[in-house]
Amino acid sequence: MKKDIKKYYEECLICQRNKTLALSPASLLSPLEIPDTIWTDISMDFIDGLPKSAGFEAIFVVVDRMSKYAHFKALKHPYTAKSVAELFVKEVVRLHGYPRSIVSDRDRVFEVVNRGLEAYLRCFCGERPKEWTNWLHWAEYWYNTTYNSSIGITPFQAIYGRLPPPLLYYGDVATPNSTLD
Repeated sequence: MKKDIKKYYEECLICQRNKTLALSPASLLSPLEIPDTIWTDISMDFIDGLPKSAGFEAIFVVVDRMSKYAHFKALKHPYTAKSVAELFVKEVVRLHGYPRSIVSDRDRVFEVVNRGLEAYLRCFCGERPKEWTNWLHWAEYWYNTTYNSSIGITPFQAIYGRLPPPLLYYGDVATPNSTLD
């Protein structure tokens, strides 16, 4: 199955058109301390320069450094430290509590996360780029349920200790209720 998926990906025109090259940075970075608990050490970044979608032009990206679990939240320009802090408390702190440390603009994880998020949105909104906000929650689900080689499992599994639930399937399923058939 893995070979089939790889072959499909390599032959998919949308995938090939929207992926970017993975190049290493030219400078050396000092490594960050390895976290020992989920959601105590996080990284945050912004993706700017997006087409306006429902009034939003940027994405606030927050990643737990241990589990790699992420939250992607749309932002309106001009955003301020206050508006970002309010969004952070409303969407991250309420779920995970206040972190012990926050890293911004130093964590290499964002090269991968941001590149993946942008490619995902290009694939799903390529012909309608001003509708990226309609897909942002699915991009977050996709990222958190995708295998992460640095932790050996998906971020979802790292947080919840189980596989993510399957998405609903409404295909050819028999039901004992004849009115639904």
